[in-house]
Amino acid sequence: MSDMGEGYRRMVMSFLPSERVLMAGRMFSTAMTLVRAGFDRGEGLSLRQRAFLRFYGRDFRPAEQAKILKTLETD
Repeated sequence: MSDMGEGYRRMVMSFLPSERVLMAGRMFSTAMTLVRAGFDRGEGLSLRQRAFLRFYGRDFRPAEQAKILKTLETD
């Protein structure tokens, strides 16, 4: 780990556990906001379906994708 990385790790570990949990929650919320902002609004797909296609769509053949998308139809 680089000196900068180790310094950051020491700083984060100096926080109270509750502060680290809050920080992780804020980071997750920010990441979700960024992911949602990148979705195409006109696809007619649910949020769960768009997330699946964004993160895992290339891992499945079209027939498999269709089955999975069917199970994710409702948010």
